[in-house]
Amino acid sequence: MKLGFNQATCMMNSTLEQDIQLAESYGYDVIELRLDMLTNYLQQHDISELAAFFATSHLQPYGYNSLEDITFCDPESWREKRDQLAFACNVASTIGGDCLVVVPTIRAGLARSQDEVIKDSVKRLREMSDYAGEHGMRLAFEPIGSAHCCVRSLPLAMEIVDAVDRNNVGLVVDAFNLFLFDQWQDPSILRQVPTEKIFVYHIDDSDDLPVDKLDHCHRLFPGNGIIPLTEISRQLASIHYTGPCSLELFNPGYWRMEARDVFEIGANKTRPFLNADA
Repeated sequence: MKLGFNQATCMMNSTLEQDIQLAESYGYDVIELRLDMLTNYLQQHDISELAAFFATSHLQPYGYNSLEDITFCDPESWREKRDQLAFACNVASTIGGDCLVVVPTIRAGLARSQDEVIKDSVKRLREMSDYAGEHGMRLAFEPIGSAHCCVRSLPLAMEIVDAVDRNNVGLVVDAFNLFLFDQWQDPSILRQVPTEKIFVYHIDDSDDLPVDKLDHCHRLFPGNGIIPLTEISRQLASIHYTGPCSLELFNPGYWRMEARDVFEIGANKTRPFLNADA
């Protein structure tokens, strides 16, 4: 797999300009750019500066994070999602990167049946797929393990992606999110997912806490927690997944560190999981 960095990991202690320099320095292959950090960057810089950097660097942009709460939108919020999609596609046309992460709605008290969730998810993903496809962009649908998310499991997310039936719509496999859902009781479930439908793998570990106490602030560097990351790597190898293994953490403790240290530790901690015997 490719060594990847998701900007969430240093979103509070770094900038896009610093992130790309550090990712290049520590040998990352790809980076997932956050749309909010990209917007901030473009207030002081021209997009041509990013294009020039990536034209001569080993590091390459893989994609963009993220369009959130895409299901059960009111008209105004849906227009905002469409604007964000257009922004990502416009940037990608200049600097590259063809994978946009899209996230189902997380909302307490969202009383919807599974059939309603599937129907609305398929509708929204198809609408976005039409526009994204015209601009060479893929959509990576990410099940979120948090209790109030309407799509929490890999099987449900795959059912939705199958129903969408578009080549440019696939999945994010996030180790922590799927641990939140069922603690990775059966990592071999990955063998049921067509390899070409896994657009990106987010690697992260977890504190050893009761599941009902876990939140995304408890994400840890790979190997520092209790998620069976070696077995997940083996299962991904068994289906010949060779895409990004992208470090995505939301740990406030890491945000208080020097960004350079996070990049260095992250690279060293992630590399052992890039290759595994199936």
